[in-house]
Amino acid sequence: MKALEVDNVETYYGASHVLHGLSLEVPQGRLVCLMGRNGAGKTTTIRSIMGMTRPARGSIKIFGEEVAGSRAHAIYARGVRIVPQGWHIFPMLSVEENLHLALIGQSSCDFKEETEKAYQMFPILGERKRQKARTLSGGELQMLAIARAIMGPTRLILMDEPSEGLAPVILRQIGKTVEELKARNITILLAEQNLQFALNVGDYFYIIDNGAIVFSGDKISLLANEEVQLRYLGVGL
Repeated sequence: MKALEVDNVETYYGASHVLHGLSLEVPQGRLVCLMGRNGAGKTTTIRSIMGMTRPARGSIKIFGEEVAGSRAHAIYARGVRIVPQGWHIFPMLSVEENLHLALIGQSSCDFKEETEKAYQMFPILGERKRQKARTLSGGELQMLAIARAIMGPTRLILMDEPSEGLAPVILRQIGKTVEELKARNITILLAEQNLQFALNVGDYFYIIDNGAIVFSGDKISLLANEEVQLRYLGVGL
C-alpha cells in the first residue's frame, strides 16, 4: 500500500511558481528521500503535503485518501506528522510541556505513556524534561522535534533537513533513531541534502531541482550516477 502519493502538484507563493508538476510516492513502512540543493523546492513539497501551503493543482493522497486542499490540522488527524527545518520548538516551555502540546486534541492518548515512549527513544530528554527548551543543544532540539512527532498515533512523518547543523556523532544517533522508526513501520519522507546521511537511511531517492523531479531511483542507481550527484547535489561519492 502507498502511504503517500503526490501527483502533478503545482504550488505557488504569490506569483512565484515553485513546484512544477511534481510527482512522487512513498510505500508504507519505507523511507524515501527527497534530495536537492537549497531552494530546489524540498520544503515547499513538505509544506504542500502537510497542508501548510496549499497547492494550486494536483493530487495528494495519504493512505489512499485525497487531502489536497485540506487544512493542516485535518491532515495531522490522519496521523501525519512534521519535523520541520529549524525545529520550531517553544523555547520558554519545558521539554515535557513541548511534548504535551503535541497531544492537544488527542483525548484518546495517555500522556504518561506517550512521553515514556519518547524518553525511551531519547533518554537525554527524560533527564532534561523539566528544563526549558532554550537550554538544549542543537542535537537535543532535533531529538525533541522528532520525539514530538511520535506522540500519539503516527503513521507518516515528513522530516525536513534533520541533519542540518548537527555534529557527526549526533547525526549518527539521529540516523539510528530514523532506523528505529522504520522498524516500527512508520513511513518517512525525508527532505535532505546531505547525501551520505540519506544513503545511510534511505530506501528510495528522488532529486528535485527548480521545483521538478529530475531523478528517481534506488540506492544502487543513485550511487552509479555520478553526473546526477555532481549536477544536482554538488557532491560525488
